[in-house]
Amino acid sequence: MKNVESELDEMRAEYDFSKGVRGKYAKQYAEGTNVVVLEPDIAREFPNAESVNEALRSLIPVITSHRKALAR
Repeated sequence: MKNVESELDEMRAEYDFSKGVRGKYAKQYAEGTNVVVLEPDIAREFPNAESVNEALRSLIPVITSHRKALAR
């Protein structure tokens, strides 16, 4: 019987990273990505990015108005 851990540690022959560049897209990813993890109850109500963005956009006027009121 094969040892499962030793199988997982082995790199497959078809994987060739010899010409790979470490961090090639790291800066681009960091600048253009904002990952947020939703709690399960929220995720049930907002199943995709479009629904989350729509809900948050609808809150922008409320937040802006509230900030202006606090500044007075």
